[in-house]
Amino acid sequence: MRAGRLLREMLRALFRRPATRQYPSERRPAPTRLRGALQFDPTRCTGCCLCEKDCPAQAIEVVMVDRATRRFALRYHVDRCTFCAQCVQTCRFGCLQMSNEQWELAATHKEPFEILYGDEADVRALLAKLARPDAEKPATT
Repeated sequence: MRAGRLLREMLRALFRRPATRQYPSERRPAPTRLRGALQFDPTRCTGCCLCEKDCPAQAIEVVMVDRATRRFALRYHVDRCTFCAQCVQTCRFGCLQMSNEQWELAATHKEPFEILYGDEADVRALLAKLARPDAEKPATT
């Protein structure tokens, strides 16, 4: 009796389409409310740092590039982010959004998981500021 049921299921499976989708070649559109990577609009940011204070994973750092001209850059750690969108809800000025198009965030090394947002000149200044402390560290023996 069991062998007959097994043979019947095998024959049925031979003529059925597979239930799985071939993911990389067959892509479905992402849902509109999907929480993907964080997007930052530096023109709307006032530097209040509420997003940084409210992030439970400490994945956001607002870095002041120039206090006089009110220029800010955002350092976003994708590997720490829990995609809870708490920072988006807290931002009063609407400079943060969660992308529903950029959600494939896997990588084989750690460098792509730290994203710097802001004007190109501000990001260069931030990178220079981050590189200086490493160069000035005294050698320990």
